[in-house]
Amino acid sequence: MAKKTYFVTGTDTEVGKTIVSAAILEAAKALGKRTIAMKPIASGCDQTPEGLRNEDALMLQAAITESIAYDAINPIALEPAIAPHVAALQAGKQVSAQRLIGFCRGLQMRPADLMLVEGAGGWRVPLNDRETYASVPREMGLGVILVVPLKLGCINHAMLTAEAIRADGLKVAGWVANHPEAESMSCEQETLNYLVTHLDAPCLGILPWIDEVPVADMPAVLARYLNVSPLIEN
Repeated sequence: MAKKTYFVTGTDTEVGKTIVSAAILEAAKALGKRTIAMKPIASGCDQTPEGLRNEDALMLQAAITESIAYDAINPIALEPAIAPHVAALQAGKQVSAQRLIGFCRGLQMRPADLMLVEGAGGWRVPLNDRETYASVPREMGLGVILVVPLKLGCINHAMLTAEAIRADGLKVAGWVANHPEAESMSCEQETLNYLVTHLDAPCLGILPWIDEVPVADMPAVLARYLNVSPLIEN
């Protein structure tokens, strides 16, 4: 069974959850740890000879140390690149928190030192008319890794998300600052100083913008900027 399992969320969509998750997995691998990961539901999948495939889930599959079938990493694959609950509705599929929890617990039974569950969008993204994705880590009692994009407005978004996570009875196990754009934000250091002081969780790293290496190599490069010890040792 996985010794440590964390849920990865972001302050919004397109903030870098997957690249951060893959970098964390690579950093753990560099420490000699066995890793597994999954993205239970993914929209924006491509048709391939093997079936629907999502580039984020494929990146996670490439970063883990254990050999796991794609369908176990991304059990619900949806083609439209829209909100998961809408994509599922269009595909005629039922998505519930309990169904996703079942998938997660199934993979969690695999032996590993670290398991990551990557969410979709932000903390309150809907699964259906009654439930949000937050129900999954809440019911499983998972620590949460928060991805914060360094751009205007990120302090407010980060503080509100951390507040919502704690209001749901969960712990922010750590956060990662990510550069989703090539241009640095104004007053970046002041922003980082505030987040470090006020998020009340360990900063696992500050990931730079890189575009000079192939996408497949980015997680291993970015892993050098992370300290994942708080995730493994606590």
